[in-house]
Amino acid sequence: MPFNGEKQCVGEDQPSDSDSSRFSESMASLSDYDCSRQSFTSDSSSKSSSPASTSPPRVVTFDEVMAAARNLSNMTLAHEIAVNENFQLKQDALPENSLAGRVRHIVHQAFWDVLESELNAEPPEYEHAIKLFEEIREVLLSFLTPGGNRLRNQICEVLDTDLIRQQAEHSAVDIQALANYVISTMGKLCAPVRDDDIRELKATCNIVDVLRQIFHVLDLMKMDMVNFTIRSLRPHLQRQLVDYERTKFQEILEETPSALDQTTEWIKESVHEELLSLSETALTPGAKNSSRPSLSPTLVLNNSYLKLLQWDYQKKELPETLMTDGARLQELTEKLNQLKMIACLSLITNNMVGAMTEGLPELAIRVKKISAVLLDGMNKETFNLKEVLNSIGVQTCVEVNKTLMERGLPALNAEVQANLVGQFSSIEEEDNPIWSLIEKRIQLYMKSLLCLPNPQKCMPAVPGGLTVVQQELEVLGSQYASIVNLNKQVYGPFYANILRKLLFSEEATGKAEASSSTN
Repeated sequence: MPFNGEKQCVGEDQPSDSDSSRFSESMASLSDYDCSRQSFTSDSSSKSSSPASTSPPRVVTFDEVMAAARNLSNMTLAHEIAVNENFQLKQDALPENSLAGRVRHIVHQAFWDVLESELNAEPPEYEHAIKLFEEIREVLLSFLTPGGNRLRNQICEVLDTDLIRQQAEHSAVDIQALANYVISTMGKLCAPVRDDDIRELKATCNIVDVLRQIFHVLDLMKMDMVNFTIRSLRPHLQRQLVDYERTKFQEILEETPSALDQTTEWIKESVHEELLSLSETALTPGAKNSSRPSLSPTLVLNNSYLKLLQWDYQKKELPETLMTDGARLQELTEKLNQLKMIACLSLITNNMVGAMTEGLPELAIRVKKISAVLLDGMNKETFNLKEVLNSIGVQTCVEVNKTLMERGLPALNAEVQANLVGQFSSIEEEDNPIWSLIEKRIQLYMKSLLCLPNPQKCMPAVPGGLTVVQQELEVLGSQYASIVNLNKQVYGPFYANILRKLLFSEEATGKAEASSSTN
């Protein structure tokens, strides 16, 4: 059979070693300032579409906009197929009781009612039925592989519409026999998951209902074929993804010169933050102030990626180079926020009652499960975080008291319980020290991931206070590093051009300020 009904496996695509070598080549100019400055300042690699170009903006025509949109659509689809193992197409299902759904149902029902009246007439009218079999024939032929000549010839012979019309003119056509042949052929071509549908078709007696269900099952088989093709293409797309996406984005950039504006602003923010941090360091007592500090392009870019973990995906627009991974980054950030909250709750619990519950890992596991269930959906606007944190505090007290009583120890007094619940509820407050501490440690962990050449093979040590979520954090960290590394491989040359302009413009400004101050 040309396809099967097996379920797709869930997994994350990781960059191969060959991809890593291509990344090192494309990002060569993003190494630290130990490399030659000439390679960074030369104009040989810059293009007319450089985001920091000083040339006046040109008028973009409607055709160019549409061409860029098509390129973006193709690039997004290819990216999704390559990196998302679960990607598949599904049939459009209109909402129940919707106007569009009711209209479609009425129109379809009217068509089948007309067909039934024609077949029941005296003499029967077969023209519409013959057209349906003609359409069925084309669909069946579309399922065949190039080598299926025998079955192809058989389908064309049995569903020869010219012959069927001649038979209809002499009242010798057997519609039911034709339908049975179609069902039998569908059974040979369909995926195993459609076997039940084929059996149901064989058990249907009314010819109009049979034809109606044949088209329904054919639609399902078409979707199966498309998803089979997607699975077959995925390995090829994964091997060619970096070059394909980079080429497509270059075409978009040529059609739409402003296609890197958001990306430039995203990196510029990190440049300014790093300059401010280095300036503050230079002003500390004992620091050398003889020369203006230099920025590392790699550090700037990694810090830009770290900002995505605190991104407001509802209000803030993503950089253009990360649009294809926007949904994955948002989901990852939401899961990470939940892990931060669980780590905060665990840290507070350990600080307050850790001495009494020492050596009881099952208690921490139970509290973690309770927290995870109650915090599900915490990123929704309608989620009442304070109320949920209060509930988690109460449940934690119940679990701790239960454990203490099992060990023959007295339960927590009312003051300790109230303090514990209060500290839980205060986590949502701005600048909460526990939340800030956990957030800094997670940022440090993610930053160390980006510095590793292959984080999937060697994960960094988890900072203190995050042990309770270590397993989940490592999974998320691996997914995050995969997204970032693939993004660097694809868009490394574009980032290099942006950083070249930003860093040297900042350095030139700094030198001008220094010379004016000395004069």
